[in-house]
Amino acid sequence: MMNDYKIRKATTDDLPTIMTLIDASREIMRSNGNLTQWPVGYPAAATVKADIDDGTCYLITDNEKAVGSFALKPGPDPTYSIIYNGEWLDNTQDYYVIHRITSLPEAHGIFDTLINYSFSVCPNIRIDTHEDNTIMRKLLDKYGFTYCGIIHISNGSERVAYQRKG
Repeated sequence: MMNDYKIRKATTDDLPTIMTLIDASREIMRSNGNLTQWPVGYPAAATVKADIDDGTCYLITDNEKAVGSFALKPGPDPTYSIIYNGEWLDNTQDYYVIHRITSLPEAHGIFDTLINYSFSVCPNIRIDTHEDNTIMRKLLDKYGFTYCGIIHISNGSERVAYQRKG
């Protein structure tokens, strides 16, 4: 059965819902062996509110029920300026970055929906995740993303970085 997910820009009223989605996603990560990504308090409500305020936070709904969220931000992303043990597919074209993907455990197919939406906005997408996030890494492989190397996020920890050009 196909899901009929819809995507809309999040509003300030959605902030508590998105924070609940973050908690649900953290639990999914923990139950799948990803024990250190997204410690309690991260992503912070202030970060999500900033995404909402700048129009880059999106809510994924199923029959009006929030089932996921993500941020889609235009580059350049400062954490992507230096990449180790590899290189980006292209460093000359504009790109967008997907951050903070959330979902409820029962909401299957969200990644397909958000990837299709993201590529409708920009044909050049970058994304990073924790090395232990096997679910996300498998999805990135499935959807044609190329592993490009290692980046360091603002707190200094490493993330595996991917890019796909549509």
